Amino acid sequence: MGSLNALGLLLARVLLAVLYIPAGFNKITGYAGTAGYMESAGVPGILLPLVILIELGGGLLLLIGWQTRLVALALAGFTALSALLFHQFWVDPAQMINFWKNVAITGGLLAIASAGAGRISVDGRAA
Repeated sequence: MGSLNALGLLLARVLLAVLYIPAGFNKITGYAGTAGYMESAGVPGILLPLVILIELGGGLLLLIGWQTRLVALALAGFTALSALLFHQFWVDPAQMINFWKNVAITGGLLAIASAGAGRISVDGRAA
């Protein structure tokens, strides 16, 4: 059961990380457009470097499994906040699926924060 648990946690980390790494990279390549979108939602565009750091950096750290519990908690908070700021289905019903998708992703991140990275990770090697 230990090997199955380790593989499951690795797969969970990889599947979650592939959401954040490209999103962070795309915000770099589409910086001005992303800053404008943030500002249209009432979020200062000056926060974009922090968003990129959280998505790209957090995604990479989650992928390799370093400081996984802390990173997963940070990404969970970020994702929940993003749902509230950018996917307000109570204002725009078309945003409902995106809101609940973010809620589900937050749940997966909280599970990783609870379980840890598993043996196949930097954290697992250090333990």
